[in-house]
Amino acid sequence: MNPNLGRPPRTGGTARTAIKVILGVIAALIALLLGLIVLFLIGVETGPVGFLIGMVCAILPVPVYLVLVIWIDRYESEPLWMLATAFFWGALVAVFFSFLLNTASGVAVERMTNDAVAGRAFGAVISAPIVEEITKAIILLLFFFGKRDEFDGVIDGIVYAAMVGLGFAMTENILYYGKAVRDGGTETLTLVLVIRGALAPFAHPMFTSMTGIGLGLARQSRNLFVKLFVPVVGILTAISLHSIWNAAAVFFGGIGFILMYAVIMVPAFLIMFVVIALSLRREGDVIREYLTPDFQGGLLTHEEYHQLCSIRGRMGASYSAFSRGGLSHWHTRRQLNQTASELAFHRSRLARGISAVDAAQREAAYRQALERLLKQLRTS
Repeated sequence: MNPNLGRPPRTGGTARTAIKVILGVIAALIALLLGLIVLFLIGVETGPVGFLIGMVCAILPVPVYLVLVIWIDRYESEPLWMLATAFFWGALVAVFFSFLLNTASGVAVERMTNDAVAGRAFGAVISAPIVEEITKAIILLLFFFGKRDEFDGVIDGIVYAAMVGLGFAMTENILYYGKAVRDGGTETLTLVLVIRGALAPFAHPMFTSMTGIGLGLARQSRNLFVKLFVPVVGILTAISLHSIWNAAAVFFGGIGFILMYAVIMVPAFLIMFVVIALSLRREGDVIREYLTPDFQGGLLTHEEYHQLCSIRGRMGASYSAFSRGGLSHWHTRRQLNQTASELAFHRSRLARGISAVDAAQREAAYRQALERLLKQLRTS
């Protein structure tokens, strides 16, 4: 489903639109160039065979991970272009600058200490967590300040952060898998695949999600202290978890890594699930509150209102629509769900003081789209 369906058209002249398109193309080309440089450097380090095998192993599971992340956003799907931008920022841009800065810092420490081990340890435990989490966070900050109508809370922060982390991890895994092929063949590759592909596929997404959660909480709150302090706590938590993860592997080897995984990462992952569940409940409450005028005004029936206010209700309504009319009815129902969410979150943003120049126009457009979709479903 196109998440932009049901949204009102954006205002702005043709010239402004053309400038945005040109800047977008230039940014995409620069990102692609940076990514190609990184892939070239990885290929030089791993060799052509290791590079190709590493690329295949790194890319194949990515669609599954992407679907799992997108599934989290049950109420208001994010624009595909923003999800893609976040993913490729992680895979191309963040990886490039992280590779550059981590390598430079590791070399600097090695020369200052005359110890190659110290340089590698510094790069992994100190430099990498700081540099990588900051470079991944940049796109989240751009979305947070530049696309306020698409960054509504914690769920949005987690989804965008996870997309960045998955992109970063994919490119990074090409290097690790390729080096495994180069150094030890299939046995080493199998071990690395188990560690990075099975035990830790969501390590980078989880780290960066701490930043996303911090920004999401800041967006939801009206408290100035929360808005300023919580995002800082979020990125510091991301850096700390990343540093602990790397330190366990560098200093303590296999046993230490497994212990850290069980004691720190598994609980952190479970806490993430709790945060997601609570955040989804909050989004359901937002929709329930801000669609109440439409229910009381007669636009929505009692059944339609309650279906839109819960994930179970939406899933049941979508299944019912598919049973009655196949994919076309299912698609219309998905558009209705999305439009209702857009209307509710638009009203929520206005209530929190997040103004929009075309607020009245958007409200009217959402209402008209909702009426049209309801009519289609009721008469079919």
